[in-house]
Amino acid sequence: MNSLHDPAIRGFASDNYSGIHPEVLAAIAAANDGHQIAYGEDQYTERLQEVFRSHFGEGVEAFPVFNGTGANVVGLQSMLPRWGAVIAASTAHINVDEGGAPERMGGMKLLTVPSEDGKLTPELVDREAWGWGDEHRAQPLVVSITQSTELGTLYTPDEIRALADHAHGHGMRLHMDGSRISNAAAALDLPFAAFTRDVGVDVLSFGGTKNGAMVGEAIVVLEPEASDGLIYSRKYSMQLSSKMRFVSAQLIALLEGDLWLRNASHSNAMAQRLRAGIEAGLADGSIRGVEFTQPTQVNGVFATLPVGVADRLREVFRFYDWDAARREVRWMCSFDTQESDVDAFVEAIGRLTTS
Repeated sequence: MNSLHDPAIRGFASDNYSGIHPEVLAAIAAANDGHQIAYGEDQYTERLQEVFRSHFGEGVEAFPVFNGTGANVVGLQSMLPRWGAVIAASTAHINVDEGGAPERMGGMKLLTVPSEDGKLTPELVDREAWGWGDEHRAQPLVVSITQSTELGTLYTPDEIRALADHAHGHGMRLHMDGSRISNAAAALDLPFAAFTRDVGVDVLSFGGTKNGAMVGEAIVVLEPEASDGLIYSRKYSMQLSSKMRFVSAQLIALLEGDLWLRNASHSNAMAQRLRAGIEAGLADGSIRGVEFTQPTQVNGVFATLPVGVADRLREVFRFYDWDAARREVRWMCSFDTQESDVDAFVEAIGRLTTS
């Protein structure tokens, strides 16, 4: 089949828009010949366990799934009884962008609290951490955080440790949505374990798709006592891949060497270049009226634009509104974003904000 799109076109809408990294494609091809046992009893999924243990330590277990929503829903399901509830930021992906899947498919109640930077604190958790033993209230038994957050902000290891200690002190568990965990590790310059298992995270949704994979995430059980029945809920939640070797091969390609770090570092650097270009334009007057709404810590830039500029800019580069009422937009960079893409985008912002 011939290509149906122009491969030279790149935008800033989402790191899901990018293609598959060539090394990941090569790994899929390498896993393709011959037969392997289905449903995860293959040599690639076995090897993937060793790879995850090299990053997170002995005793962890990884369960490959198709996508991030599946990882979150199935992982949280395994941490909760049917009467359980999850405390999360109101901006969390599980609350805003998963079509109600945690509640509709997972059968859990989400208890959300507002957070200006997308991060939870023990004090914010306490807004919903109450009512244990009250038969009229869904029982808060898990705290879920996102690293990096939906607003592109980062938790420090000390902040996660404080949340873990607070949750565990109340008999709750800590879940981490790590759809962009590689970007977080690159920005923090820390190994994965330093801000997950080592500081009390119990179950992790590990993301690969946004960092160069075709389709592939994993639920990583860091504390075995925090999760139960996951092999069954993964199946009845339609997240068990028959040809799992191809999902596992992608994650091996990312994690066995430094591909995960190269990809994430590059996308983070492109976001920094974008922000720096706009800041330089604001300083010299070639860009007007742009205001940043969040710090740029990973691969996303959040800003407000003058009236009418966003729609005109989208005629050239695709991106999404984040909060249309306040003219706030989100610009995401990917592993394949080029410096020339960023520079052309900055030039277009300048042209449209000064015309």
